[in-house]
Amino acid sequence: MKITQAVCVVTGGASGLGEITVRMLCLEGAKVAVWDTNQEKGTQLEQELGVLFCQVDVCSEGSVKQALERTLSVWSQVHVLVNCAGIAIQELTFRDSPHSLDSFKKVLEVNLIGVFNTSRLVAAQMVSQPGYGNTRERGVIINTSSLSAFEGQRGQVAYSASKAGVAGLSLPMARDLGRFKVRVATIAPGLFSTPMSDLLKPQLKEALQKATSVGRLGYLSEFAHAVKFLIENEYFNGSVLRLDGGMTLPHL
Repeated sequence: MKITQAVCVVTGGASGLGEITVRMLCLEGAKVAVWDTNQEKGTQLEQELGVLFCQVDVCSEGSVKQALERTLSVWSQVHVLVNCAGIAIQELTFRDSPHSLDSFKKVLEVNLIGVFNTSRLVAAQMVSQPGYGNTRERGVIINTSSLSAFEGQRGQVAYSASKAGVAGLSLPMARDLGRFKVRVATIAPGLFSTPMSDLLKPQLKEALQKATSVGRLGYLSEFAHAVKFLIENEYFNGSVLRLDGGMTLPHL
């Protein structure tokens, strides 16, 4: 799918991987809607880049529907959805007490249910609209999993479970939507320089950098480049792309 003039929605688009994706899409000539909870940062991006900002709780059906309606009122269609919204916690299954059930539920609600909620509602719009571009694709959905979905660390039981769920969505969702000419792809990033990775303890961060074959964190621009590739490569469907610098997570 051609990015120029495509209508693109990015959840979690006000910071980190989402923000760099928004900036890349704007540079490529897309029409971009940023769906995020952070009104201050979202408004700043709206003023700087000319994007449409919608304050959205991805876990809420009503909130997502309202943002979708507002996006459609401006551009009538949605061609690309990039799901970057997510949260992370560090909590052991047991230390002095059992892992909090509420925090486990919260991580799954945002990272997994939020992805499904936005995807199902935007997909319904995509299948109802005419095809876009020469190949007449109706839409592309790109979800963000994590290397932790496959090689989770201590204290990541909730995060890893949620991201494994996101990876598991890719193929069945692609099969569900393929007949409508809507593709689904997933990126499983390793460690990137984001506000979320800044929360890691310095010793852990250093050990994880050494676990890559390139000896560094990923650059945000490299994630955005992967998003661009997945939008434009119309044969990539239903698979998970590991974007991790050849990292094998150690047992720490």
